[in-house]
Amino acid sequence: MHINHTLNVDLGERSYPIYIGTGLLGRAELITRHIHGQSALIVSNDTVAPLYLETVQEALDSKQIRQDKVILADGEQHKTMASVETILDLLLTNRHDRRSTIIALGGGVIGDIAGFAASIYQRGVNFIQIPTTLLSQVDSSVGGKTGVNHPLGKNMIGAFYQPQCVVADIDSLHTLPPRELSAGLAEVIKYGLICDAGFFDWLENNIDGLLAGDNDLLAQAVLVSCQNKARVVELDEREGGLRAILNLGHSFGHAIETTMGYGNWLHGEAVAAGMIMAIDLSIREGSIDEQVRQRGIALLKQAGLPINPPPEMTVEQFLDTMAIDKKNVDGKIKLVLLRALGEAFITDAYSHDKLLQTLTA
Repeated sequence: MHINHTLNVDLGERSYPIYIGTGLLGRAELITRHIHGQSALIVSNDTVAPLYLETVQEALDSKQIRQDKVILADGEQHKTMASVETILDLLLTNRHDRRSTIIALGGGVIGDIAGFAASIYQRGVNFIQIPTTLLSQVDSSVGGKTGVNHPLGKNMIGAFYQPQCVVADIDSLHTLPPRELSAGLAEVIKYGLICDAGFFDWLENNIDGLLAGDNDLLAQAVLVSCQNKARVVELDEREGGLRAILNLGHSFGHAIETTMGYGNWLHGEAVAAGMIMAIDLSIREGSIDEQVRQRGIALLKQAGLPINPPPEMTVEQFLDTMAIDKKNVDGKIKLVLLRALGEAFITDAYSHDKLLQTLTA
């Protein structure tokens, strides 16, 4: 039996649907109804393209849409301006116009690169997200954050740019390596911690089934995660305040990714360790109790995720990298902390000494 959910992200004229279910890539109309011109460029990587490129190409062929493709190397280390230029070179060489659509077929890296290229090509062309990893289905494909990394900081070059639609086919998750599935679960667990305590309870009861690849459970996890993210994005599309709660653990996590070298720690792995650090500081600040940490640690461990940062990272490395963060204002490092399980807040009014204690714990 096919699973089929449609969730709308309500952003006025920039609103768009998220399709969640099984067998979606075989339904050509889900993609083609959102292509308004006669040409498209598919951006994928050398891991995903052999699995799903042909299916998307057939969907475009069914509507006689002229198509090109760019296949990038896989990995966070390729999330660079050079990759964006590769896309722009092909768009210009093959004379794609303002009615062309860029289709991102892959995980979060591909979605971010392709979306950023779409935002700047001829001052903006349409794009479609087809996320093929759990992390991209529950997080990076939704909400319009696009961009690339810089050697000094993650996601420092980018734009807010919403897709025409998101097509999240649960079937694509069955080709994920276990490590990638676990990394995606870090962002799923995040929603329970920051804004949905009931979802956290549900995850505690169903984590084994999710790891085993149960379609119904995976679809439910993606749906609830996207509902939670959509609610936050609808209230604060451009991260003026509230949306920053989606970054629980990310200030610490981005520091780990940048310091250890992009791709050595997967984003979800770094975020998992970072969330426990944020919980630790929340406890030191007196805003939550030890029970939240123990539940968080237990669930992340069960999901196969690290709960400690790399032992070789120094306090100075954390502070230097965290100082370059988009949330920061006037030189103060803003952090997302917890007031309770399911309730996050953003602040720079924490004790610096307690932050140092967290970093040396």
